[in-house]
Amino acid sequence: QVKLVESGGGLVQPGGSLRLSCTASGVPFNPYLIGWFRQAPGNEREFVGAITGTGNNLYQSDSLKGRITISRDSTTGTVYLEMDNLKREDTAVYYCAAAIRDLAPTNWFAYNFWGQGTQVTVSS
Repeated sequence: QVKLVESGGGLVQPGGSLRLSCTASGVPFNPYLIGWFRQAPGNEREFVGAITGTGNNLYQSDSLKGRITISRDSTTGTVYLEMDNLKREDTAVYYCAAAIRDLAPTNWFAYNFWGQGTQVTVSS
């Protein structure tokens, strides 16, 4: 079955950096769009960024642009989300998701498969 697994979350102090990974298996289509979203308690799911199967970085959140980098490892297929200068407001569960098409990469409803998320906590 389709399985997406996020990893790399944890506790970091404000101003620190973190790199999250997303590995997909069993996805019945290739290439596919990979998007990153985050959700803090009581908040709506928020778009972070997305990358196409060919490695094109399509969109980045306006509030996060300049602090995040999304890349795809062509040898492993792993998609990375690197975040720099982390703030307390970045604390959330981060999810990666796969979509068949890239018609609405910023809309979480457009994604077909989801990982279980990885917790990122920014605190001193």
